[in-house]
Amino acid sequence: MKALASFSTFVGRTFALWVIVFAVLGFFLPDVFKHVAPYIVWLLGIIMFGMGLTLSIDDFRELLKRPFEVAIGVFAHFLIMPTIAVILTRIIPMPPEVAAGVILVGCCPGGTSSNVMTYLAKGDVALSVACTSVTTLAAPIVTPFLVWMFASQYLPVDPLSMFISIVQVILLPLALGFIFQKLIPGVVKGAMPLLPIVSVVGIVLIVAAVVGASKGAIAQSGLLIFAIVVLHNGFGYLFGYFAAKLFGLSLPKRKALAIEVGMQNSGLGAALATAYFSPIAAVPSAIFSVWHNISGALIANYFSRRTEDAATTVEAHP
Repeated sequence: MKALASFSTFVGRTFALWVIVFAVLGFFLPDVFKHVAPYIVWLLGIIMFGMGLTLSIDDFRELLKRPFEVAIGVFAHFLIMPTIAVILTRIIPMPPEVAAGVILVGCCPGGTSSNVMTYLAKGDVALSVACTSVTTLAAPIVTPFLVWMFASQYLPVDPLSMFISIVQVILLPLALGFIFQKLIPGVVKGAMPLLPIVSVVGIVLIVAAVVGASKGAIAQSGLLIFAIVVLHNGFGYLFGYFAAKLFGLSLPKRKALAIEVGMQNSGLGAALATAYFSPIAAVPSAIFSVWHNISGALIANYFSRRTEDAATTVEAHP
């Protein structure tokens, strides 16, 4: 059991590598992984169940302790990422399915990887967890509304059906995980070391399935989509950081909100795009899942070397 827990930790730490490996496998072995596509929703549900197992009352107490800071993070997330997505779809020519997919991933809640990256960046982890939790709980209402408002010009959007789907694959598994944690805490505590491997397996299979189902589209316009995703993610970090700075938040909080805004629950984006749009529309989410784990690790490494004093000096003497 100890060896399995160690392996799970190793897999969690090398998450970005495994996502890349399975994205490549999905491209070169599409017939193997496209059979996973019908199970994307179930895989996402398992991932969110695992997140529910890790939630605690303290995560929500953080909201009560500093509602202003959490509100900044939540509003910045749901304002900045959809806005960047819309601007990118307006200035870069792309097929309607891709445009809808870019907007969809921009309207998703925060990704759970952001909490790990914030820890590595020496940022405010409690603030990151609180923001991820609130954006996730708000997603059934906010995500379908934003997608309907911005993406319906490209493809038909059914916000009510999308709301029901998000409740089923996000809120219900989260609630079940939280209930299990309270009812059988001993079992959950024993299983906790294995959660990283479960989450990684779920995400890499989703990515491989989407890539496998969209091999032709990726071969044709993969570089374009990759460039759009890099810009989307990068501007998310940048504007998230300066939104926090605008409100006078400390450097650890600015780090947390930069990462929180820039990283998306791209698994949800892939699941919704596959269910409501097309496999091609899921490609931005799949590529986002690969890229934001790489960029998140890079920016966490950069942030970890920045202290409040150093940041003040740099800003005072550009």
